[in-house]
Amino acid sequence: MLTQAFADAVVEAEKVINEAPHIRGEQDLLEGYDYLAGSIRASLQLAWAYERDFPYFVSSTGPYTKMGLDNPDALYFHSYLRDDAEYVVTGERGTTRDLSFQVLNGDYSPVDVPDSLAAFDDRAIEIAADGSFELRFGPDRSKAGPDYFVLGPGSAMLVVREVYSDWNAERPGTIRIRRADRAGAAPPPKGKDTLAKRYGVAGKILLSRLRTFLAFPEWFYLKLPVNTMTGPRRTPGGLSTQFSSAGHYDLDDDQAMIVTVPASDAPYQGIQLGSMWYISLDYSNHQTSLTADQARTDPDGRIRFVISERDPGLANWLERTGHRRGYVQIRWQRLSRDLTPDDGPEVEVVGVDELPERLPYYEQARVSAAEWTERIALRQDAVARRMLG
Repeated sequence: MLTQAFADAVVEAEKVINEAPHIRGEQDLLEGYDYLAGSIRASLQLAWAYERDFPYFVSSTGPYTKMGLDNPDALYFHSYLRDDAEYVVTGERGTTRDLSFQVLNGDYSPVDVPDSLAAFDDRAIEIAADGSFELRFGPDRSKAGPDYFVLGPGSAMLVVREVYSDWNAERPGTIRIRRADRAGAAPPPKGKDTLAKRYGVAGKILLSRLRTFLAFPEWFYLKLPVNTMTGPRRTPGGLSTQFSSAGHYDLDDDQAMIVTVPASDAPYQGIQLGSMWYISLDYSNHQTSLTADQARTDPDGRIRFVISERDPGLANWLERTGHRRGYVQIRWQRLSRDLTPDDGPEVEVVGVDELPERLPYYEQARVSAAEWTERIALRQDAVARRMLG
């Protein structure tokens, strides 16, 4: 059968899910099967998007195709490249807080993180008064300049991130890509061998995707002491203008983790929770993430987030949604300076009932049940709108 290689990969992928070391109960396993469904969908899409001569941008991850502790504030796109060809990228800049570009020499694997061969944000390109831009990526070093970026040997993928801070006010832009010498031409029709190969590639992507991001936390999170967070550091394999602080939690239902961090001068600052599958928690219907714009900043210029299962009645509550264990990460993007430990978080685990005494601005931090419902309704509307952007 033409699809046999992919079908075999799905069977193997189910074994990967069932044998995941973090599974402790039915919720973990059911979430794993849900994660598997999104990974199957994404793997087929990525295999069919492998067009280096007639490329186009595809959504790398989203609410139903999550991976790699996806940022709830970001839209991710990518396109495949040849390192010996020239590509034209055009678009219109939206009003999102950040638009960034990154060239990788491959994809993530269970044993490696791809090298970032180039990484920059839209401050490095020329944007016209109407928001339009055009930039080129190619091998010709003699053309290097403000809107021509040299593709180094091994360049294989262009990743674009569009990052929101105010979900309700900011609007996305547009972006397109074409190979410079293929305008007006068309790819040859796909034969049986090509389709069979793509099903095989989709299966390999599926298994690599699952195994990689089950191994990833061991590299960067799980060796850290539980209920702590690192100081700000450059994100491994990430953007040159991004720092992050990471950790993992394990909390009883009557416990809360207070994460206190200065409100940054960075254009983007956000915190999120993730499950042990290393994907974001439901950020559409629950407040499992907050940006600096969404959060309530205390009078002393610090933001105090409260991670707990029980509702503390606070504006900056991050909902565990039944996840006793999970990941927490803070990101800063579009930086113009390196961050120091003083920019990073302080972490304290307390009883939920102790919060009124432990939070110095507790009364200002409170919200009513009606206010909370309105906050969730705004999230749902913003995510729905963004996914159609």
